[in-house]
Amino acid sequence: MATGWAGDGAVQEQIDATVEDAIKRARSRLPQGPGRERCEECDAPIPPARRKAVPGVRLCVACQEAHDADEQAASGYNRRGSKDSQLR
Repeated sequence: MATGWAGDGAVQEQIDATVEDAIKRARSRLPQGPGRERCEECDAPIPPARRKAVPGVRLCVACQEAHDADEQAASGYNRRGSKDSQLR
């Protein structure tokens, strides 16, 4: 199929690059180093298993879930990936 100036597989290469960038961005936001023993927000103890599973953990599970929900609600990211969905 003719795609104009784009070479064969250009669309897939763009998708792959976008996914790789998103993975790099997500990994860069992960906390590093030793985890905290108590939550930064509510001062609840963070279990040793969570500190071992999530290096650099700063929040307890409840506070992390609330933080993630707030972050997702504020996100303007178009998950459908369609130009049509941006126009609606």
